[in-house]
Amino acid sequence: MKLSMENTLMSTLGIEVVESAPEKVTLKMPVDERTHQPMGYLHGGATVALAESAASIAGYLNIDPETQQIFGIEINANHIRSVRSGFVFGTAKPFHIGKRTMVWEIKVTDEHNELISISRCTVGVVPIQNS
Repeated sequence: MKLSMENTLMSTLGIEVVESAPEKVTLKMPVDERTHQPMGYLHGGATVALAESAASIAGYLNIDPETQQIFGIEINANHIRSVRSGFVFGTAKPFHIGKRTMVWEIKVTDEHNELISISRCTVGVVPIQNS
């Protein structure tokens, strides 16, 4: 994969790529002061950022990056369990891979494979405009 995570939200949150293939992407994110909400638990917004990042990278692996780009259209999340420390893992798998849209399911789990959150993200496949 040729994507640079430098100077991005992913870098700020400490997100790392664990596995990347067109049919499955797994990212790892620390649960620490960067990703906590004020009460000391993993912030739901950080969890959603992890989920959308996994879906976007997975989408990118299913396009021609010379002629197409991926943009998030919609994401929803149900937060199931809270966590205060350690790492969480976001794994994106496809529901639908089309020419113009893709729909990804993202499960966020903790280090013990306990479900923390479940998301569904729709990404758009957009032609690159040469100007």
